[in-house]
Amino acid sequence: MNKICTEQKSRDYLFDNYKALLIFLVVLGHFAEAGKGNEILHCLKWLIFSFHMPAFIFISGYFSKKKTSFIQLVRKLAVPYLVFEVLYYLLYIFILHKETRLYLLYPKFTLWYLMALFVWKLATPLVMKIPFHLVFAVAAGLWVGSSGLDDNFLSIPRILAFYPFFLLGVHTKREQVAKLREKLPQKAAAAILAVIGAGLSVIAVKKILVPQVFYGRFDYHYLQEGVLEGILIRAACYGISLAITVLLLALLPAGRTRFCLLGERTMAVYLFHGLICVCVKAGWHQLPPMNTVLEAALLIGISAALTYVLSRKCFTDVLNKITRIGQS
Repeated sequence: MNKICTEQKSRDYLFDNYKALLIFLVVLGHFAEAGKGNEILHCLKWLIFSFHMPAFIFISGYFSKKKTSFIQLVRKLAVPYLVFEVLYYLLYIFILHKETRLYLLYPKFTLWYLMALFVWKLATPLVMKIPFHLVFAVAAGLWVGSSGLDDNFLSIPRILAFYPFFLLGVHTKREQVAKLREKLPQKAAAAILAVIGAGLSVIAVKKILVPQVFYGRFDYHYLQEGVLEGILIRAACYGISLAITVLLLALLPAGRTRFCLLGERTMAVYLFHGLICVCVKAGWHQLPPMNTVLEAALLIGISAALTYVLSRKCFTDVLNKITRIGQS
């Protein structure tokens, strides 16, 4: 009992609430692609992709201040990566009947994040010794968009593009978060967030840009941008992602809520929802157009229900068993 109480006291409920919101948005963002003709879902996808992975990565960095041993990284990240790569392969071949191979150097769907986390956690203790490392990380993230590198090989473009957010998380202290929440009134934060959301919605509706500018995966040529234009757009995306990430730190509840348990189990939801999503995507072309507000609300509800189901203990237990493979 004392151990349970100690674990509860040691948890930071602000970040549990934050992760709960983000994992729901991850699921919703992937399923929102089913409603390509729905303006509500299109705008939602824009808003979600503008910050959900940068915010997740920031939080991952925030909780990565202590060096993790190589063996722990292998068990917690590399082993699940290999297991789910095999699961995706079997799913594609035997269930969806799609041609594929076991491309271990080309992560399938959501698995790029495991590979990126492995690299970030392994490299950061060394990177932190380099003067002005955050400046170099931003420069590398801007440069990789013009590099012409394969967009999925070892997840290199996304590893470099999103690394500044991981480093920012590592540098951020809890006292700074508390000061932010104290100095930035919630009404002001909500107003700024609403203005950013309105601006992104206009961009989405007018189709001024494509949401892929926030993916970190595609180079400027693929996005039909010149090098200078691409750098400026990515720099603006950095600013938008960071602003929303910080504003939500000021807005979300810091106390224990009913969503905290979900925030503790995000990795299981993240990994298992991808398997379901690729199955649903295979049949999206058979779905009728989703043009109404009711249909958008239905898809949001389905995404929330799936997030809840995948956060149940049975899925977390399976993931825990996977991470203990080979452990004596």
